Amino acid sequence: MISEMAKRVRDILSMFVLAIFSKVIGTKPYSRRSAPAEPESEANECLSWRLAVEANNMPGWSTVPLHCLSHVETYMMGGQYEQDVNYIVEQIESYVSQVVLKGDGCDAWILDIDDTCISNLFYYKDKNYGCDPFDPGGFVAWVMKGECPAIPAVLGLFTKLVEGGFKVFLLTGRDQQTLSPATIANLHNQGFIGYHRVIFRNQSFKGKSAVVFKSEVRKQLVEEGYRIWGNVGDQWTDLQGECLGNRAFKIPNPMYCVP
Repeated sequence: MISEMAKRVRDILSMFVLAIFSKVIGTKPYSRRSAPAEPESEANECLSWRLAVEANNMPGWSTVPLHCLSHVETYMMGGQYEQDVNYIVEQIESYVSQVVLKGDGCDAWILDIDDTCISNLFYYKDKNYGCDPFDPGGFVAWVMKGECPAIPAVLGLFTKLVEGGFKVFLLTGRDQQTLSPATIANLHNQGFIGYHRVIFRNQSFKGKSAVVFKSEVRKQLVEEGYRIWGNVGDQWTDLQGECLGNRAFKIPNPMYCVP
């Protein structure tokens, strides 16, 4: 009897000491301590960074913050990027369905090439998803391989535009003299056939910004009599400047910024 009472007192004292200890360290009895808040906070910061980039609140940014490498990798490779692109293309196609073409051969649509029509994701994977500084020579070598895969949703959009009677112009900052053969071959082997014209950056635009170059090209098209119903690109500089067209649509890209 006395032994049983002693055991009960000992158990009560043990629970009392554990409760005090738990209160001191900020946990409940028998619970596991929660993980440190830093990783979640860091993930939220990177999500905010990506939102700022896509909203063009950080124009001219140079590289992805190193601590956001995992976030960008997960976004690009984990399915969310593909879902976002598909959703945007659905919005574009909804708009296209409402356009009434004039039927005179002057209804135009502009698509950027890099990371709009075809993807450089495999190249940027080796560049830590944009955490590494831009490597011009390395990028040229990658383009010359002609291995950029089509972005499926945009290829589907391209096909619908061509079949629907639009004159589709593919407008790119790639250099005409050195990269046009590899680029055209890459586009063809990925199914981009039936466009009206591919327009590269030529020597007359050397040293000029993307906005100046693409604005001038669009202006020339308008002067030729084309009506630009839509303009799609992954960079804000694809969608700024003069003669933007009736609607502009941004494809997400958190890996690099073209100033």
